[in-house]
This record gives sequence, structure tokens and C-alpha cells, in this order.
Amino acid sequence: MKRLSAAAARRIALAAQGFAEPRPVGRIDARHIRRVLGRIGLLQLDSVSVLCRSHYLPVFARLGPYPRALLDRLAVHGGSGAVPSADPARRELFEYWGHEASLLPVALQPLLRWRMGRADQEAWGSLRTLQRERPGVIEEVLALVAERGPLRAAETGYSRTSSKPAMWDWHEGKIALEYLFYSGRVSAARRRNFERVYDLTERVLPAAVLASPTPPEADAQRELLRISARCLGVASEPDLGDYFRLPRAASKARVAELLEAGELEQVTVDGWETPAYLWPAARQPRRVHARALLSPFDPLVWRRERAERLFSFRYRLEIYTPAARRVHGYYVLPFLLGEELVARVDLKADGAAGTLRVLGAFLESAREETFVAPELAAELRLMAGWLGLERLAVSPRGDLAAALASVPGVQASG
Repeated sequence: MKRLSAAAARRIALAAQGFAEPRPVGRIDARHIRRVLGRIGLLQLDSVSVLCRSHYLPVFARLGPYPRALLDRLAVHGGSGAVPSADPARRELFEYWGHEASLLPVALQPLLRWRMGRADQEAWGSLRTLQRERPGVIEEVLALVAERGPLRAAETGYSRTSSKPAMWDWHEGKIALEYLFYSGRVSAARRRNFERVYDLTERVLPAAVLASPTPPEADAQRELLRISARCLGVASEPDLGDYFRLPRAASKARVAELLEAGELEQVTVDGWETPAYLWPAARQPRRVHARALLSPFDPLVWRRERAERLFSFRYRLEIYTPAARRVHGYYVLPFLLGEELVARVDLKADGAAGTLRVLGAFLESAREETFVAPELAAELRLMAGWLGLERLAVSPRGDLAAALASVPGVQASG
């Protein structure tokens, strides 16, 4: 059995995710974004916007400053919500439950129909409850979408009955739409202020995709695992299954089948307590010279156990942790430099002040802060410009803050 050093496994993982290649020079177009999507398979969506919507950030990490409108066009995001759906034949990305809510290439839709068919068993509680106890509501909302779509949840005629925040207290119209979305009968035609606008799936996806045959469940899951293995390079079985959130029993079975067929190679990785599987075509570079700020939902780090195995980097999302108990901050991005995660920064885009605010900066590496700080400052300035912000200001929180604030062109703030 092949044995990999921890450093070799780390380089394989970085190369698989596109970090072994230099960022493009000059004009960035849709072809570059498609190449990134080919590397990472999907983009996880998240509603937090304190810095930037999360699905934009993995593309920035790999390409540098790119026009976000290009990604919006591929995903058909934006728009007033009152206009007809875009031409389905030109849509390249669609929304569904991939790794949580995700943007995925439309060609993957047939591979996820097995999940759509399990809505009655696997959708979360309120969706199943409504389908079981009041199926007429779901059919009524489906008929409304067919007649008037695309439409938002607020346009279903239902309203909330409590004063809880809307994200935790959906009305029946929203629940019905989400059940229909999970089961594949409606899709997200676009986003309006990041709110889904729903329409019938046949009016959203390309006809060629809809006409594609539905593969057997096991075949679809094997293909999803092939994509996971290619995107991860080297990974444990739980890592592979988590990429598209496969049921654990299915993940174990399908990985075993791919291993027996010679499509995965079992290897040992120094320091890993779990068996590892190598994608045979994975690149194994001798060096990786990367520099990137990673979204909390970047596929390189979204599985925290794997980030700890690869980088000795313990990472937890603290958005829902009370402020007084946060260790590093609200929206913290790891900083990749070379082959290591060397720092983390708590960031906020202050559009009114035209400033990218570093609310905390923390050194994570044995490297000297005098080496890390200028590189981090350069990447932060690049991000600030991409977000249309003129200044970079650093608060004094964290053991890297003083060195970062001392870099020319960076402001210290109280």
C-alpha cells in the first residue's frame, strides 16, 4: 500500500482544489469560472453577508479579482423578480441540496434525483410534517407556481403567525415551496436580494438536462463520489461522502465498490488515524505556492476534521456563538500561504466607510509574523479592491494585528 507523507497529502489536496496553479493574468472571463467549478464541483450558499456572500469567495480565492456578475449570469442570480425566467437553455448552474444549499452544474441534476425522490423520508421535520398532515397546501402552492411563477414565498398568500425571526419561523407557503424544492418539482429561478424566487423545474432547467435518464441510485452515488474524489485528491471515506452529503451507509458501500473497481487507491497518510483514498489521476506537485483567503464554506476547509488532519488547523464557525464567548470572531477566514494555513482574520466589509475592517488577526504558524503580515496585507488589499472598498483598517485584536497594522498602506483602528 502506498504511503504518503502529511506534506505530500496536503499538496495533493491543494492541487486538486486548484491552488497549485497561478492565478490568471489579464481579463478573467466565464471560462475561468467554469474551470474553477470543474475543480471544486459546487459552491455552497450561505445567507451571511457581513463580508461578501460566501459563494463568491471560493472563486476569488482561486482567480483573484473577477467580475461577480459573471458568476451571477451562470447562476441567474439577481434581477427584480418580476421578470420572466431566463432562457433555461443558457443556464449553467442550478440550486439544490448538494453540500448543504449549493450552486451546482446543471449536468449534475440527474445525479441528485434519488435525493429528490426521498423528500418524504429525508427532508427536515417541518417539510415532512406539512406533506403528511396537510398535503393539500403543497398541491395548492404548486398550482400557484404553475399559474403565476416565478414567485417568492411572500407571494403565496400565507403569512407567519408568530414574532420569531423569519428565518426560524416559516409560514406554510414557504414550507410548501421548500418541500417542492427538495422534491425537485420546483427550482430556484433566480435570487432576489438573496431570496429564492421559485418556478416549475421545467421552466428553469435546460430541456436536455430534464430529458436525461435518471440513473439508478447506486450509479448516481458512485458518480458523485468520483467527483468528490477528484475534487479532494486524497481523502477519508467520510470526507468523500460529506462532499455531497451522502448517507453514511451509502458512502461506505460506494467507496468500497470504487476501490474494488480500481477507481480509488487506498493509501496510508502519516499522522492520519483513518484510511485514506487517493484519486489515481490526482496531481502530486513538489511545491505549492498559494496565497488565498478562504471562506468558512470553501471546500478546502468546510469539513473541519479534514482541515485539522491536513493543516493541523482547528477551525470552528462562531457566527452563532455569543459574542462574549467567541475566540476569534464572527466571520473568520483562514489565510493560506504556500502550503500552510498560517493565519486567520475576522473580516467585515464596511461599505458606508469604504473600508475592509480586520476585526481580529491571529497567527497560526511557526513562521515569523514579519513574513506573514505583508503577504496577508497584500491579499486583503486585493480583496478590498474587488469589493469596491478603498481602505484597509486593522483593529488591535489578535497576536498578528500589530504587525499587520504596521504594513505600509494599512490603517490601525481602535
